Amino acid sequence: MTSWRPHHLVQRSPLFRDLPVEVAVLSVISFFVAIGFGILAPAIPVFARSFGVTALEASAVISGMALTRFLMSPLSGMLANRWGERIILSTGLILVAVTSLAAGLSQTYLQLLFWRGITGIGSSMFTVSAMALLLRVSLPDQRGRAASAFQGGFLLGGVAGPAFGGLIVAWSIRAPFFIYAGSLAVASVVSMVFLSKAHLRERETLVSEGEAEAQQTLRSAMRDGAYRASLIVNFVSGFVSFGMRISIVPLFITEGLQRGASLAGFGFLLAAVVQAILLMPAGRVADTQGRRKALRIGSIGLTVGMVVLTLADILNHGFGTASIIGPALFFLSMAIQGVSAAFLGSAPAAVVGDIVGGRRGGIVIATFQMTSDLGMILGPLAAGALVDLLDFDWAFGVGAVLSLVALVAVWLMPETLNRTRPTQAAMAQ
Repeated sequence: MTSWRPHHLVQRSPLFRDLPVEVAVLSVISFFVAIGFGILAPAIPVFARSFGVTALEASAVISGMALTRFLMSPLSGMLANRWGERIILSTGLILVAVTSLAAGLSQTYLQLLFWRGITGIGSSMFTVSAMALLLRVSLPDQRGRAASAFQGGFLLGGVAGPAFGGLIVAWSIRAPFFIYAGSLAVASVVSMVFLSKAHLRERETLVSEGEAEAQQTLRSAMRDGAYRASLIVNFVSGFVSFGMRISIVPLFITEGLQRGASLAGFGFLLAAVVQAILLMPAGRVADTQGRRKALRIGSIGLTVGMVVLTLADILNHGFGTASIIGPALFFLSMAIQGVSAAFLGSAPAAVVGDIVGGRRGGIVIATFQMTSDLGMILGPLAAGALVDLLDFDWAFGVGAVLSLVALVAVWLMPETLNRTRPTQAAMAQ
């Protein structure tokens, strides 16, 4: 009787057809991580407030974890280079699971703040090593779709998690921490069982043309215009899409358009649906028509989406809050930014994969991840300050200008697809 092997899953699923089995495994892991965090995220500030702290102190629990994750990324890259992505990935998942369990058992605010800070260490270990592994086992004409599949796992989990989170928080404010720890435990088991060390070596040798143990240095990568463009795009995407948009769009809906908060939720849902539909087609464009074309589409979408959002606030002032023009432009902007997110969720990572070329590039990938984290940290602060000092249209306008800067960088970058390919002998083997 033939034993079941993980590559059977890939052969049966059209989504992962012609992709390495590791891509499917990493996508499943990202789903479990995202669904657990989606359940936990709404509970964190509420749980922190239960200790009688201020809103600022409650917010520090979230930003503290993000700061720790940002600061630890270079070390995570070095650890991945030294011990291998597979070990650091599993270790990171286990560390986040244990610290999340401890955070749920916290009896004081300081205990919660401490354990969430340690969680950031494990989170950086997982994200850096997972992306490094994903790119190391994927051939050049697979990297766009591989990154899309990986992002798809996060997207599906991120959408599904909050749907259950509200019910779980109503039952117990501590329960989401335990559920998150459980989902991460499942993810770590999947990692250790299905990421075969022997098979990883075979894939890495094939993709790297026998140079799997060689390292791509950050200095060498920084000399590459394509890598610099990917850093700019990743920073702007984190600043605008994840930082600015998430932090002030809900306020724009309730204070600017004077509509119910549910309208913001529907807008984010629309963006997520559009992104989910276009993720794999966007990855295919990056793999067949070039990274630069996919990045141009994504950057144009991000710029146009922010311009439309700026117009939504300007025209809302002109026509009044009773007009449907503001809400209509808001939904149009969310749809356009969903398109942008699909292309910018895969193409920049594919560029980095081309530059690393299957070699160990933990530091290169960690730096790439850090630019997005930095954008997510600075975006909400800048957006909030602009809204307080000026208005929503100024904040959205700054986002549009930054998006335009990213578009210029992408327009001038060299193409990286087909820069390197495995030798014919390696492919035959």
